[in-house]
Amino acid sequence: MTDDPDPETTKRIERAVRKLPRLQREIFLAARLDDMSYVEIAERTGLSVGQVEREIARALVSIARRINRQQRRWWRFR
Repeated sequence: MTDDPDPETTKRIERAVRKLPRLQREIFLAARLDDMSYVEIAERTGLSVGQVEREIARALVSIARRINRQQRRWWRFR
């Protein structure tokens, strides 16, 4: 068994990340892809560590909401 998401889930995640506000997306990708610490991101962006933590949390909530919305969309009739 693998922990890799299926290709469709990967596409939904990528779409959700692309829709994040620019700074939020850059902070999220720096933490997740570049494996930068919150302190390093704070130094690079000029934000406080607390602000970086909040932006990561907001990004995660936004991504989760978009993924859930996209998964349900196919069967919703309006």
